[in-house]
Amino acid sequence: MQLPSMLQGEQRTRLIQGAIAGSLLTMILGFGWGGWQLQSTATKAADLQTNKAVVAVLAPICVDKFRQAADVKATLVALNATSAWKRDTFVEKGGWATFPGSVEPNRDVAEACATILGDAK
Repeated sequence: MQLPSMLQGEQRTRLIQGAIAGSLLTMILGFGWGGWQLQSTATKAADLQTNKAVVAVLAPICVDKFRQAADVKATLVALNATSAWKRDTFVEKGGWATFPGSVEPNRDVAEACATILGDAK
């Protein structure tokens, strides 16, 4: 059985080169501009969005817990007297960023809570 002329000699080489170039161009365009993603990249993006949603929901609850605490005015003064870099730690230690079902406070929620409380003054 004889191969078609397209698969013989120099034409075969050109066909293989064209197939490789076409696949590379497709991948470059797909990943660069087409929105294609690896599973690991998509998982990281989904985890980031989930964390943002959790913080957006829990930060106001943390602020409410802070405002319901005993002697809230003195505690707010102490929070504002704390360095901006350590306010999230202040909120964590106060227990306002620890929610039912978790043993440790959520650091991202504590940071958002401290930011909201610091801006409210």
